[in-house]
Amino acid sequence: MRKDLRREQALEYHAKGRPGKIEVIPTKEAKTQRDLSLAYSPGVAEPCKEIHEDPDLVYKYTAKGNLVAVISNGTAVLGLGDIGPEAGKPVMEGKGVLFKIFADIDVFDIEINEKDPDRFVEIIKALEPTFGGVNLEDIKAPECFHIEQRLKEEMRIPIMHDDQHGTAIISAAALLNALELQGKKIGEVSMVVNGAGAAALACIDIYVALGLDPGKIRVFDSKGLIHRRRSDLDARKQRYTHGDADMSLEEAFRGADIFIGLSKGKVVSREMVLSMANRPIVFAMANPDPEISWNDATSARTDIIMATGRSDFPNQVNNVLGFPYIFRGALDVRASTINEPMKLAAVKALAELTRLPVPDIVNMAYNSSDIAFGSNYIIPKPFDPRLLATVAPAVARAAMESGVARKPITDWEQYANELNGRLGVDNQITRVIGSKARKDPRRVVFADAENKKILKAAQIVLDDGIAFPILLGDPRKITEIAERNRISLEGMQVIDAKSDDMEEKRQAYAEAFFQKRQRRGVNYYEAFKKMKDRNYFGCMMVHAGEADAMISGLTRNYAETIRPAIQIMGTEPGVQKIAGMYIMLTKRGPLFLADTTVNFNPTAEQVADITLLVAREVRAFGITPRVALLSYSNFGSSETPEAILMREARRIVKEKNPSLIVDGEIQGILAFNKEILRENYPFSELAGPGEVNTLIFPNLSAGNIAYNLLKEVGGSDSIGPVVLGLRKPVHVLQLGSTVRDIINMVVIAVIDSQVKDAQRKPSLEK
Repeated sequence: MRKDLRREQALEYHAKGRPGKIEVIPTKEAKTQRDLSLAYSPGVAEPCKEIHEDPDLVYKYTAKGNLVAVISNGTAVLGLGDIGPEAGKPVMEGKGVLFKIFADIDVFDIEINEKDPDRFVEIIKALEPTFGGVNLEDIKAPECFHIEQRLKEEMRIPIMHDDQHGTAIISAAALLNALELQGKKIGEVSMVVNGAGAAALACIDIYVALGLDPGKIRVFDSKGLIHRRRSDLDARKQRYTHGDADMSLEEAFRGADIFIGLSKGKVVSREMVLSMANRPIVFAMANPDPEISWNDATSARTDIIMATGRSDFPNQVNNVLGFPYIFRGALDVRASTINEPMKLAAVKALAELTRLPVPDIVNMAYNSSDIAFGSNYIIPKPFDPRLLATVAPAVARAAMESGVARKPITDWEQYANELNGRLGVDNQITRVIGSKARKDPRRVVFADAENKKILKAAQIVLDDGIAFPILLGDPRKITEIAERNRISLEGMQVIDAKSDDMEEKRQAYAEAFFQKRQRRGVNYYEAFKKMKDRNYFGCMMVHAGEADAMISGLTRNYAETIRPAIQIMGTEPGVQKIAGMYIMLTKRGPLFLADTTVNFNPTAEQVADITLLVAREVRAFGITPRVALLSYSNFGSSETPEAILMREARRIVKEKNPSLIVDGEIQGILAFNKEILRENYPFSELAGPGEVNTLIFPNLSAGNIAYNLLKEVGGSDSIGPVVLGLRKPVHVLQLGSTVRDIINMVVIAVIDSQVKDAQRKPSLEK
């Protein structure tokens, strides 16, 4: 049932709105008649004539230099096999998405209805004028070897079959680090390889290039050991024959230092791992089921270093660590090919990055504080923001040194800055916080569960391992809505706060609430009556420790939703008033806006407190806050009360936290235009390195207007409102929130709970 539901979600994801996952967006203005005349006729004739005179100018006047073709004939799609080019198109679109989000590379996916390798090559060759590079994908072996080799010989742009070389490059980096940790030298170790397809043979090739002795490798295909007496081997397999007689995989394991698996699941036993040499290395990379599970291998040997292709265990060999950055470096120096030195440079860059201290944003993404080079960390994490500026320059430099670069880089520091600026190092925030939430899911109360969008979101967060939903509402209504919309309630707790079954629970909650509010105008009868309200009941669940967070507000106004939370939870120690914040996901990176929902006309002291609350939240996301206190005035240019308020707030903030990067009062244009700021106000803290990422508004009206303009006119996605300062997590949805909005708020609630627990533990220990 759950598998079918995931199928429905996947189909809806691809079909909803504009079908598919990609679109073409103009990069130049095309609004006026003049724009159109420049974009097309007659203006377009000028670059055409320039390129005709010098074909290399195509890189100056067109998108070719940042455009990669992802090309397949659909003959080996994921684990689905030969399903054809049309059926393979969603995968190719997905690969294009990864190129874009990890390396800012544009992609046209091309599915070709041709199985003859030579004709396939001729079709791709004819496309060379369009593209800066070609990523071959999901083409079956052995044709893929022939296709890639011919294209590399006959084309003058970078070509790479990622199914072969991606796994090879990533696993080679992991292998170098594993060997170092195990105290072994690559030229002295013995290796067993199960699988002899495109990826496995490419892995062996690159290991040999790094120094592995071919004579110490035993390779197994579906028919057994590849040995010299076999007559069914192609040229690539013949390079790695071993001996003259067959042997079992179990026999080959005895005394082996390394096992590389690129075959099928569950073909390696604990006993086989036990028979390996001291300090063994096992890379079981079959997906979705590895040749031996992580738990079986690591329980069999305490001295083992283990890697798989799975994301739910350490040391995931994930191709996304390679291909976006390899193509980025190759494109940026206009390389004519992707050669062995460039691949080896990527291997060494990945290996070396793993040995460096891990930034906070990576620790946060994986819900840890101590990720460090060792047996459970031999390869960088996919969310590491340093990958782009580490691997791409290494590849680019290798291209230059090996003589295949046609546009050398001279200023490497500037190049690294350009790479980081392409996506914004902080722009991985949504992926990072989602990963962090999944590492430690929490019990989340949904107070408005009699709603289709809430139930869809609840199912998704449960399936994704983000949270354990608790649904408040009439079970009959909830079940009807779920059945009508094919939503599974399996694994979710459903509670009717008004039912007779909850009488005893309501009584206990009412007594606790009455103790809190008896001198705040609440009598006992009112306290008991409020417990039939799902917002009050849900907040009491969180307060009593029977849930970890609550989400509400989809069908109620903000004040009605937040009032029970304030009355029941109260504020954190040292916090006088709560605040509201939105996270805007812009092209320049995330922007944190406050106060946008709570405080109408705060005092300078309250603005300062809001600033400190928001800065703490920004740090919790692994980002250094750079705060602009906004006004219509710049550094004393106006003496009106509002300008003075923001100026005074800055003084108070600096007294309480001198190290925080904060300045104001300042106009919005100066906050985001560093050139004007440096020219006119060079003393400002915001004129230094880094971009402003946190905006504090002088009142609720300004903050809320700015948020809505950014969202509706600026086209920015948002997360929020995030409630800051409550003792326990309660977060409020906007009227009309989408399913994705609800999921994002659940993620925030889960992380809020994680952070608050971590803050409480030190005080409890004291």
